[in-house]
Amino acid sequence: MKALKLGLAAGVLSIGASLAGAAEVPKLTPEEMKKASQIFFDRCAGCHGMLRKGATGPALTPDITRQRGLKYLETIITNGTPGGMPDWGRQGILTKDEIKLLAKFLMHEPPEPPLMSLAEMKKWWKVYVPPEARPKKPEHNLNWKNFMGVILRDVGKVAIIDGDTKKLVSIVDTGFAVHIFRSSGTGRYFLTIGRDGKATLIDLWMKKPDKVAEVKVCYDARSIDTSKYKGPKGDYMDKLAIVGCYWPPSFVILDGQTLEPLKIVDTSDYTWDTNEYVREARVASIVASHHDPEWIVSDKEPGKVWIVNYQDPTNLRIHLIDAERFLHDGGWDLSKRYFLVAANMRNKIVVIDSVEKKFVAEIETGVKPHPGRGANLVHPRYGPIWCTGHLGSNNVACIGTDPQNRSRYAWKLVANIELPGPGGGTLFIKTHPNSPHIWVDRTLSADPKLQRQLYVIDKDSLKVIKTINVIEELKKKGYRNIDGRVVHPEFDMHGKEVWVSVWGRKDKPTAIVVFDDRTMKIKKVITGDWVRTPTGIFNVYTTTNDIY
Repeated sequence: MKALKLGLAAGVLSIGASLAGAAEVPKLTPEEMKKASQIFFDRCAGCHGMLRKGATGPALTPDITRQRGLKYLETIITNGTPGGMPDWGRQGILTKDEIKLLAKFLMHEPPEPPLMSLAEMKKWWKVYVPPEARPKKPEHNLNWKNFMGVILRDVGKVAIIDGDTKKLVSIVDTGFAVHIFRSSGTGRYFLTIGRDGKATLIDLWMKKPDKVAEVKVCYDARSIDTSKYKGPKGDYMDKLAIVGCYWPPSFVILDGQTLEPLKIVDTSDYTWDTNEYVREARVASIVASHHDPEWIVSDKEPGKVWIVNYQDPTNLRIHLIDAERFLHDGGWDLSKRYFLVAANMRNKIVVIDSVEKKFVAEIETGVKPHPGRGANLVHPRYGPIWCTGHLGSNNVACIGTDPQNRSRYAWKLVANIELPGPGGGTLFIKTHPNSPHIWVDRTLSADPKLQRQLYVIDKDSLKVIKTINVIEELKKKGYRNIDGRVVHPEFDMHGKEVWVSVWGRKDKPTAIVVFDDRTMKIKKVITGDWVRTPTGIFNVYTTTNDIY
């Protein structure tokens, strides 16, 4: 069992503490409060929490914000911070009036958000095409396993693009700010989860892929996955799904074919180290085990990993593992036995053994690790390793992951690769078994130049061999009106191409850029009026098989 660490939590001012010198609380009308609450939910709650207690971002409770004052808050919202806070004003995403309104809102007590019952969820539940009416085989001749799902974040849609021809196949209405795609166990279905808690099930076999079911199971969410186990303990492929909610703090089990909500489990809990109760205990990441009919669920604020056995959803068996506080995103090692997850506000990666169902190790890697799912490769010296980028420091950290054959390197930092330029800002890092490279973005860098760059790392030398300013490369090809942050490199199923989004403003289309992995040059630029606020890109084959 992991040893209990004491003294981690530092005391903070209580709400009722003296606020000598604090700014006067500005008045807000009910209409202004409602509008500000929505802005906060859309842009801020993910990092700071609905109750503003902090996690990836710092706490924004009134005892703190009133001391900072209105002008300070407006400046931070406008310009961002080097630690990964976006510059909402400088980007033009929030107007000056919206920034001022949000700053005022932060000086008030956070309103208590509502809960959601199973009955309320079912009011949102819709089945557009029942399972028995769906195709028995693909209704098109396209290579659907190489489809790319692209999130069109701020317009509430996702695009399905043919990875072979680079042509748009379908645009699907989903929900606000889709966070991720996940593939079902067979790969036939794409599932999305939006920031608004709406899940959609998209059938890729339809002549024109579209959603066949949807449901809203919470008000704020980040994670979704399906049952992927098939073995001696049963065949659960595509039978169940799970959504991890930020608010209400919970996870919800769904029918995998219809998305009917079946069961809610509250994740509010006591912190693993100091045993303080956390009401807003959010589910940050979920992966489906390949060894048992189980999901590995990260409970963010308490710092616990839940192993949820889904063989009998009516009588769930849940195994709790003490890990580290502020668990965020993560993925499997190369063997798909060990789950590596970022405890980003502790600057650590935590390792969980999904077979023995226990805590294995924690490794300090840098400031606010943000791996996405991470990047797996076999190094000539260190053997299998897994790498992560960071929001707060300009390094890519690689960890040995083979305790059987490379025990001297297992769960140790074997490489610390420095990226050019100051600060962090990396959101995603990707590779493929057929590629000699790792690709890294700097989307949330405070430096506008770095936001537009990609970095290519050689797998053998573990050094940056190429820096690509995507926007400048687009200008050379005649695309002079395209600008924005570069985000989420994703390989095609063959490991020969790397796709990346140019994330710009909603009122102006941008582009999806396809690079040849070998030459590191632009191979194709996908444009059109529909290409608005593209962010995450997910390949069906690599997502289905946890290849990253």
